[in-house]
Amino acid sequence: MKNSVLIVDDHTLFREGLRLLLKGEEMVSAVYEASNGIEFLESLKQVVPDIVFMDIEMPGMNGIEATRRAMSQFPQLKIVGLSMYGEEEYYAPMMEAGACGFISKNAELTDILEAIRLVSSGRHYFNEDILRGIIRGIGRREATDAGQALLSERERQVVLHICKGLSNQEIADILFLSRRTIEKHREHILQKTGVPNTAALVAWAIRTKVIEL
Repeated sequence: MKNSVLIVDDHTLFREGLRLLLKGEEMVSAVYEASNGIEFLESLKQVVPDIVFMDIEMPGMNGIEATRRAMSQFPQLKIVGLSMYGEEEYYAPMMEAGACGFISKNAELTDILEAIRLVSSGRHYFNEDILRGIIRGIGRREATDAGQALLSERERQVVLHICKGLSNQEIADILFLSRRTIEKHREHILQKTGVPNTAALVAWAIRTKVIEL
């Protein structure tokens, strides 16, 4: 399956470098660019890409606001945040705005292609550096009262593996449960937390310290 990709970043060298890396890849049909959030929103009037790689901190309009506005108009968009080291405080707001994952700006091409593959199939993606930043504090401190009381121990285990980007079948294999059981757990977790999707669940888990930055 081929996907059109839009790169939103105010650093020309990074943006053009990523475009050149992706150009010609089998799973990429076209690569577009925008230098900031405002230009990105304008570009959507002409072309709505399959996947967007969105920088967070940009002049004029940051990636969080640009993501929020774009998702309100095009809820089918799949937006992956581009992150630099030290931007952990933006993960939850970016996902709440509608992003389906993050990838580090120093990621390898193989990571970027894996992000495209997973996100295009409806899953979320965090490359290893960012995932370690998100889950490194798990188990070192207790969750907040809200998170602790809301979910059972088994449900917290399921959330942990969801945050790692695992599929229902992969979680089932790890926990020695059936896929149907994991699907029911996921359904109950979304109902309990009141969030609409997996990316928002990750944001909730970070905010309530069920998982911890």
